[in-house]
Amino acid sequence: MTKPKKLAVLCNYELLPERVGGMDTFFWQFDQKCKESNIEVDWFFPNGATHGNYKSMTIKYDSAKSIEAFFLENLSQADTQYTHIITHFLELCTPFFYKVKQVSKATIVGVDHNPRPLEGYPVIKKIKKRIKGLLFSRSIDLFIGVSEYTVKELLKDFGKHIQPKTQVIYNGINTAEIKTRTNRSYDKPTFLVASHLRFSKGIQDLIKAVALLPESIKKELKIDIYGDGPYRTALELMVQELNLDNCFNFKGSTSQLKSLYGNYDYMLQPTYMECFSLSILESLAANVPVITTNVGGNEEAIKNNVNGYIFEAKNIKQFAKLLQEVYLGNKKITANTRKLIEEHFTIDKMVTEYLQILNR
Repeated sequence: MTKPKKLAVLCNYELLPERVGGMDTFFWQFDQKCKESNIEVDWFFPNGATHGNYKSMTIKYDSAKSIEAFFLENLSQADTQYTHIITHFLELCTPFFYKVKQVSKATIVGVDHNPRPLEGYPVIKKIKKRIKGLLFSRSIDLFIGVSEYTVKELLKDFGKHIQPKTQVIYNGINTAEIKTRTNRSYDKPTFLVASHLRFSKGIQDLIKAVALLPESIKKELKIDIYGDGPYRTALELMVQELNLDNCFNFKGSTSQLKSLYGNYDYMLQPTYMECFSLSILESLAANVPVITTNVGGNEEAIKNNVNGYIFEAKNIKQFAKLLQEVYLGNKKITANTRKLIEEHFTIDKMVTEYLQILNR
């Protein structure tokens, strides 16, 4: 008789009702599919929550302790026996995984969602990661990268010896939630940014690129920025200093973003570091092409001149030229960008592939 599966999912991901994104949707749907398959799931988060489908999930947390410390305490209880342990947003190849392996027979799966710096890690950090890979990678049975880029970076970090136990499972989205744009303006298009406002997202490069545009374009150009973060004040100040208040509108965070993409013609994402962007997938699903940088897994979703445009990260002059060409209609994307998402990057496909791991 097959032993019933019991799963622990550890997510260093704060649950906020005002910020419900693609990962929240994945957690909800994955939990539901596990229940339908008679798989019991305990979720370990930094905090509790009752918004959305979290109210029906088994969530365990202790805000005074790290997820790792709290989970090890739970694992030491005699009645706690998991068949599988999956981690999201936790640092991989640490002593924590070794400790878990000493007291549990569970299959341990580590998922890497983390982008890397554009210039790479400092030498000392690279050496430390390689040592951790040698010491602790054997305690992780499967490494999941959310893009091909991520898997390549995992091998750089921890050593090529982990390659046989690496796999790509792309992030996916619920396309049914996305309002689709049915027509696109090629002359004087509208633009949005959907991003956490921190330095690494490169919004400052967008502002500098707009400053290089001809005055005739700057008088008309409108870019709405959705999102918030520690760099917002600096960005707003830069806009004021460059006299670009007419061009930029800081909208703040919104839970309605999935219905707003379709109001625009293009999304701009001048990021310096990315793993595999859910906002890019959501924009494409809304039939809104994306103009973004050649970092992370961006080029695994964006095909240059097909469903968007790729430019070199931090190349402000190249970005400005591209913006000008698109705004004047000299460059334009005519394809329906939603088709790629429906074929390759749906949340149903993502959930199915994670469930397949449990059935190995």
